[in-house]
Amino acid sequence: MYKIAVVKGDGIGPEVVNEGLKVLKSVSQQDGFKYEVTEYPYNSEYYLTKKELPPESFFEELKKFDAIYLGAIGDPRVEPGLVERAIIAGIRFKLDLYINLRPIKLYAEHLCPLKDKKPEDIDMIVVRENTEDLYTGLGGIFKKGTQDEVAIQEMVFTRKGTERAIRYAFELAKTEKRKKVTLVDKANAIRAMDIWTRTFEEVGKEYPDIEKDHNYVDAACMWMIKNPEWFEVIVTNNIFGDIITDLGAMLQGGMGIAASGNIHPGKVSMFEPIHGSAPKYKGQNKANPLAAISACGMMLDFLGEKKSAAKIEKAIEHLLVTKKIKSVGTDSGYSTSEIGDLVVNEILKSK
Repeated sequence: MYKIAVVKGDGIGPEVVNEGLKVLKSVSQQDGFKYEVTEYPYNSEYYLTKKELPPESFFEELKKFDAIYLGAIGDPRVEPGLVERAIIAGIRFKLDLYINLRPIKLYAEHLCPLKDKKPEDIDMIVVRENTEDLYTGLGGIFKKGTQDEVAIQEMVFTRKGTERAIRYAFELAKTEKRKKVTLVDKANAIRAMDIWTRTFEEVGKEYPDIEKDHNYVDAACMWMIKNPEWFEVIVTNNIFGDIITDLGAMLQGGMGIAASGNIHPGKVSMFEPIHGSAPKYKGQNKANPLAAISACGMMLDFLGEKKSAAKIEKAIEHLLVTKKIKSVGTDSGYSTSEIGDLVVNEILKSK
C-alpha cells in the first residue's frame, strides 16, 4: 500500500492533479497495486484565509509518506514567492530532496519549434542539484528604497551537495544505458564553480565507460537549440538547471508536457508538473493536464511500478504522435477532464 500525499495547490493545480489521480486510479486497477491518498489544504487561498503558512508538523508528516504529488503554487493576490518558498522550497529543503530530475523528451515531431528535429534528436535528462546555490536564501537587502540600497544573494556550493548530484547523474546514465554525461557550469566566470568542474572530473574517473563532456551554460543553451541530439544526461547546479529545463520544455513542445521529480533516493520524494498555476485559467477546465499526468508516471516509476509508468508514457506518446491531442497547451481541442479521459482510454487498450 503506497501512501501518497497530495497538495493540489493554486490556479489550475487542482484540475490537473485531479486528472493525474484519475489516471493513477486506472493503472492501479489494471496492474493490481494499492495506494491511499491524503490531501493537504496548503496553498495561497489557505494563506489568504487563515493568514498561516504550513506548520512544521506538515513537513514532519510528509516524511511518513512514500511520495508527494504536487499541482502548482502561486497566486497574484499574494506577495510573489511567499507561498512558493514556504511549500515548494520548504518541502525540497526540509526533506532534503537534493535531485531535481527533468526528462526532456520529444514525443511528436510537430510539437517541436526547431526545424528538422525529430523525437530521436531530443531525448535527454537534466539532473539539477536541488538544495543549494542561490536558493538557500543567504543574503538580504540593506538600506532598501534608498539611493544606497545594497542587495546580496549568496551562491552556495558544498562538496557533498555537488558530488551527490554528479554521482546521481553518472549512475542514472549507467542504469538508463546512456553513453554521455555533460556538466553545465560557468566556472570560467564564477570561480566558485570550480568545485563542480573538479568534482565532475574526479567522480567521472569511476565511470570509464561513460563519455564526459563539459559546457559553459551560455554555450549549453546555444547547443540545446542547434544540436539537442548531443545531450543525453546533463548535470548542473540549481539556478542553471532551473533555466535550461524551461528551455528544454520548449524543445519538447511546451510547459504543458514537462514534468519533474524532486528526489531523495530511497526516501519520500515529490513529483510535479513544472508549469505554473496559470490563475487566468483557474476553474475553466481548459488547462492541459499532460504534464501533471506525466508527473504521476514519474512518481510510479520511482515507487517501482515501472510497468504502470510505461503505460502512462506510451498512452501520452500515442495521443500526441497520432495528433489525437494536437498540442500540449490550452488549444488542444479538448477540456482538462477530456484529456484525462483520453489517457485513461489509451491505458485501458493496453491490457
